[in-house]
Amino acid sequence: MSKSTEKVGFVGVGLMGHGMAKNLLEKGFELTTIAHRNRAPVEDLVGRGAREAGNLEELAAASSVIFICLTDSKAVEAVVMGLKPGLAEGSVIIDCSTADPSSTERLAEDLQTLDVAYADAPLGGTPVQAEAGELQCMVGCSEEVFSRVEPVLNACASKIVHLGKLGDGHRMKLINNFLSLGYGALYAEALALAGKVGISPETFDSVIRGSRMDCGFYQTFMAYTLEGNREAHKFTLSNAYKDMKYVEGMANDARFVTSLSSAVKNSYAISVTNGGDGAEDYVPHLPDYIARVNGLPKK
Repeated sequence: MSKSTEKVGFVGVGLMGHGMAKNLLEKGFELTTIAHRNRAPVEDLVGRGAREAGNLEELAAASSVIFICLTDSKAVEAVVMGLKPGLAEGSVIIDCSTADPSSTERLAEDLQTLDVAYADAPLGGTPVQAEAGELQCMVGCSEEVFSRVEPVLNACASKIVHLGKLGDGHRMKLINNFLSLGYGALYAEALALAGKVGISPETFDSVIRGSRMDCGFYQTFMAYTLEGNREAHKFTLSNAYKDMKYVEGMANDARFVTSLSSAVKNSYAISVTNGGDGAEDYVPHLPDYIARVNGLPKK
């Protein structure tokens, strides 16, 4: 396979980023990455042919297209500032994080002075799908930038939707996460209430599974409750709370009333504001926190 002329940098090779970076290497892209806390993903990628940069400026200087796949806008902003001294004119940053659209717009405006383009391309899918190259990308950018980044995104995603202007990818991702985390909040409160009134998780599942309320999200969510599988649905409660705060902020900017999304946000707040461990526990653990608030022991 002929290699692309684009030289790719990748910042954030965690649960989602590692699979994306691996697929970029397998599709023939020259890749430079950088370590953060966990060296194992970087060492794996270096073993597959990637180069490790010593710092962000070095990574930027070696790359024409740079992926950022991080937890929140604060982290993205810090990385962009670290990249800036090494960014070449005509390079592109692809932000695959779940981020605040207003931050995205500010970063893109700042980078215009360097003739550096910006695209927001948040992800739909799981770490398993990332490893398989089967992610969905929701892209916000100009038509010109999209034509540049689409072939690169094709290496690590099976569905790419160009939504429109810069920031629309992050806006749609937040709406997507409102739906999915809304499911999680509903299932969690329903399970906790069922336990309070004496209905076991197994009985609960015997009614819901296979019904019109069943879906893929429900099945991975319930794998912890029924099987104790912590790894089935790896999305932390603290990230869920963060995303719902971004949803609320986006709605506030649009002067939109958020009766449901604010309630969903408050459901996740239970796990991070009442002595919980939202950074370590995943979304399917939310019923435990709700149960504890309502007088039932946490698992």
